[in-house]
Amino acid sequence: MRINLQKATHLASSLLLAAGLGVFAGSLQAKSARGKAARSTAHSSAHKRKSSRPTRRERGQQAPTPERITEIQQALAKGGSYTGTPSGKWDESTEEAMRKFQESHGLNPTGKLDARSLQQLGLGSQIAGVAAPRPSATASKLTPPSTQAVQRHP
Repeated sequence: MRINLQKATHLASSLLLAAGLGVFAGSLQAKSARGKAARSTAHSSAHKRKSSRPTRRERGQQAPTPERITEIQQALAKGGSYTGTPSGKWDESTEEAMRKFQESHGLNPTGKLDARSLQQLGLGSQIAGVAAPRPSATASKLTPPSTQAVQRHP
């Protein structure tokens, strides 16, 4: 009789557990549905606030601003390559002026804006377009010395 009592107790506790989980799961689903609705509302209002800003940063080089183009046109005019009035628009006359400037300074005359051309115009970085850094002549603490440097000649 003891075995039957043990089975009955086990069965009863299993049923109670299942019933409790069923009630608990139902309340979780209700809470989840309310949470999703709240998040959806919050997300849409936050999205409306952010719509004036770009959501993702674009990779790669971006087109220069009209102010920057005007600055480039002024620099080209100063050197005599550009004869028009700076307009802030990259048009055919600006491209032709850039091509003339590049050719007169020993650059590849593409007419397109690049780092070396900006550097020659005095508008770019002083290290733009320079070769990759050379390895240091001094020993580095981060990398082990090469086997050739470690070998000693008798």
